[in-house]
Amino acid sequence: MIVQLSSVRSIADPDGKEASDSMSGFARNVSAMLERTEYRRCDKGEDLEDIYRLRYKSYRSNDMVPDNENQTIHDELDETPNVYRFGVYIDQELISTLRIHHVTAATPMSPSTKAFGDIVMPMLADGLSFICPSRFASDPEWSRIYPQIPYLTLRLAGMACFHFNAPYCLSTIREDHAGFYKRIYYSEKISEPRPYPGVFNKVVLYRADVNAIRERSLSRFPFFRSTPMEQRMLFDRPHAGELAPLTILPTAKYYHEAA
Repeated sequence: MIVQLSSVRSIADPDGKEASDSMSGFARNVSAMLERTEYRRCDKGEDLEDIYRLRYKSYRSNDMVPDNENQTIHDELDETPNVYRFGVYIDQELISTLRIHHVTAATPMSPSTKAFGDIVMPMLADGLSFICPSRFASDPEWSRIYPQIPYLTLRLAGMACFHFNAPYCLSTIREDHAGFYKRIYYSEKISEPRPYPGVFNKVVLYRADVNAIRERSLSRFPFFRSTPMEQRMLFDRPHAGELAPLTILPTAKYYHEAA
């Protein structure tokens, strides 16, 4: 729900535009960084504590949340049955985190329904489903070095949309962060600003039409591609007695061979 401001702003050129040549070069840089990246689904123990501490470190560095003695940030939405919490590692160092909810009529719990239930619940009643990414946070020191981090992290949201065949991605974000979502996901604003518990700033709801932007986004940012195998490893729940994979390596570079 909260995005580290320095990371989001650093990805655009000084004029706020994205020339095709510079973005082509940036896409190559992101693809190269993806070679050093691992994803880890964090369900218990130290992994969870690590991402909760990273949230706090990230948000406090930008004065987004009040101080707390535990120096962690988590809430009731971290415990819902439709939640997926991820750590993103570069060279085995935790550098960012993202929380994803698969929102359906049967499992409506998410930041979007918490803040904008009057908008989201009627869409669920019409049979729609959504992916709702939130709690995006990145390490302040790493973010100054690697502007690719938001792309590496939010790649998870795109894979969730494809895996669950969700027609929309809903983002509950600060208004001053909306430029990233409009440029990268062609998201549209579908609410007015509202308060959200535990944060200083009001939030707005943006919606991306997955089917409408899919081919355009994948052509522009080929590192968003992934194989069904990677998606299953990230989002399938292990059966009783099975162990979930410890880490998942991105498959963008293998997409054409695996397709």
